[in-house]
Amino acid sequence: MTITDRSTASRRDPMTPLRKTALVAGLFYLITFISIPTLVLYGNLKTDRNFITSAGSNTAVLCGALLEVIVALAGIGTAVTLFPVVKRQNEAMALGFVAVRTLEAAMIFTGVLSLLSLVHLRQDLGTSGAADPASLVTTGASLVATYNETMLLGQTLMPCLSAVLLGTLMYRSGLVPRALPLTGLIGAPLLLASSVAVFFGVIEPISPWTAIATLPIALWEFSLGLWLTFKGFRPSPITAGTTTSRTSSASRDITAI
Repeated sequence: MTITDRSTASRRDPMTPLRKTALVAGLFYLITFISIPTLVLYGNLKTDRNFITSAGSNTAVLCGALLEVIVALAGIGTAVTLFPVVKRQNEAMALGFVAVRTLEAAMIFTGVLSLLSLVHLRQDLGTSGAADPASLVTTGASLVATYNETMLLGQTLMPCLSAVLLGTLMYRSGLVPRALPLTGLIGAPLLLASSVAVFFGVIEPISPWTAIATLPIALWEFSLGLWLTFKGFRPSPITAGTTTSRTSSASRDITAI
């Protein structure tokens, strides 16, 4: 009985490279959601023009900035990890997906840099107290505006393009259930319309309309992360060659033994 169990265990295949790719990509997608607490951590920073001259701890803002840096790096990770697989469906679209994710990360870094500059000026004011408060308020408002605009472009507009590119690749390849990318493909125009409305001042950046428009894209990315983490890729024509090659190699090894 023991010999049989060992023989069975020895015949079990380890996690395949394709499954590892799906796992890593899924974890990266789930990590991109760790910035949600910034909605609380930043408090009234985005709306209070006098934040730079007010008293209080900067720890919450610094923690939020760190979370956003992690999100930016994880976003690049999703694209780099998935590229070798989805390029087999359409290499140009796969390259576009990597470029969009990289640009999104660059905009997040720009926004974080503006927040760190704001915190630095606030700390200097608290230490020296020699700066002109009125001038600092203007500078602080400019830094906050920079953060808000980079967030609009980086974390609102770029996910629309990402959903269109990766959603199309996933839908056509069948690597995941088609209902998942379909959610992203439907949500992309909604979020794009919301972003344009915010850009022209038709609606506020934080409003019920923007929340509704953001929900489908958030659902698409979160469900994709869960599926890739716990299920992996579904059998697909673009991965059939890899699977066949691996099976043939394993068969040759067994024959040799």
